[in-house]
Amino acid sequence: MDYTNLINDKSGKKSKVGIIGATKGYGYTLLAQIPHVKHMELRVICSRHTDECVDVLTEIGYDTKKIVVCADKAEIDKAANDAILVVSDYKLVMECGITAMVECTGNTAVSSDAALLALNKKINVYMVSKETDSVCGPLLNKVAADNGVVYSLVNGDQPRNLLDLYSWAMLLGLDVVCAGKASEYDFVWDRENGDITYTDGSGRVENMPEMLDCWYYEGTETLEKRHKLLEKYEEVISADLCEMNLVSNVTGLVPSKPFLNYPIAKISELANIFIPKEDGGILDKTGVVDVFYNLRGKDEASFCGGEFVVVRCENEKMWEILKGKGHVMSRNDKYCCIYYPYHYMGMETPVSILLGDFMQIGTHAECRQVSVLAGVANKDIPKGSALKVEGHHHAIDGLIPELLERKAVGNLAPFYLLNGMTLLRDVKEGNPVTLEDVDLTSLKTYEYFAEGLKL
Repeated sequence: MDYTNLINDKSGKKSKVGIIGATKGYGYTLLAQIPHVKHMELRVICSRHTDECVDVLTEIGYDTKKIVVCADKAEIDKAANDAILVVSDYKLVMECGITAMVECTGNTAVSSDAALLALNKKINVYMVSKETDSVCGPLLNKVAADNGVVYSLVNGDQPRNLLDLYSWAMLLGLDVVCAGKASEYDFVWDRENGDITYTDGSGRVENMPEMLDCWYYEGTETLEKRHKLLEKYEEVISADLCEMNLVSNVTGLVPSKPFLNYPIAKISELANIFIPKEDGGILDKTGVVDVFYNLRGKDEASFCGGEFVVVRCENEKMWEILKGKGHVMSRNDKYCCIYYPYHYMGMETPVSILLGDFMQIGTHAECRQVSVLAGVANKDIPKGSALKVEGHHHAIDGLIPELLERKAVGNLAPFYLLNGMTLLRDVKEGNPVTLEDVDLTSLKTYEYFAEGLKL
């Protein structure tokens, strides 16, 4: 998309942004970028720790004379129109004259309530909290459509970037066999000394000269060899499956398998891997979402947790021309991998906000609960155990996430509604957590999930 007309907009309109969950990670990167974006200004940020908000704004370089901490609506009403407000109650964000509410807390109860408050006040919502969209996305998209406003996932996170790539492919009439992303960290091999590094920040380095035996892709047996070498580093990551859940619900693509495939692969190999088994790939079916671990040499660029689609090559001569341009094609010339090797977190998110506020692009009224993220016990978990989402990967100790087609879900409990729940009975290793194992009836988010299932 060419953004020149948007950049040159002469209407005088501005996106007035309010951010909930603003001081760390994603919120921080967005705060750092907003001052550089034309037609956009920060109006309010919200955190339980208002002093942290002030410190972050000051660190980034916002005008400290304009920062005003407000305890209630009366103080908001007294503040100058160009003040940057700081509040501790997320409900006050909607009272600040914003056009765009960005939700970054990761808390399903807070973010779903905040989103509904904003949408019903005709304020556009930009959802960073993927946990919330995984259980409430269908309902929130419907409420937005009913109110004539925008509910949107955001560029900078993989689901929206992948949806943009997928919709581009759909616009062109391409047949998408698989859509997916790289997991967050790479396996980096130094051929000179044989060291393999897993870039998860742990500093883990292992000497593995035997990687040479499976460095060049010869077929799915190569993936098996890599798996045997690196199995202890591999895991099914909650955040990855959640992100593919979001893409599934908008596109109608289904999970490749409950735990996805996670092959260890180079970018140049993807068109040989994410294709049907009968053509030498790993897929039992097509029209799926999936994830891979990026394998690269020490001197090669990362995929950066980016996104890809694998499409069928239906005109032999056309794709022969494109293959000559260096595109990633399968050995049998029947498939091509098209990809974005990036996601830039909050630095990219202003694109989504401006597209929503200025062009009403975002809402997917067709969003349905196509797939559901659930949890399977990886150890015996006794009755009375408290379940908690925590850590960088938004995981629950004792559970492995699985992503299932809706028709296979039955009475399984949605993964991110388990946060804060206490088990009502023992759950044995290998068994999923069901609606009989926890009481979700008191959760508004469960009501929203149930309403979404009816759409």
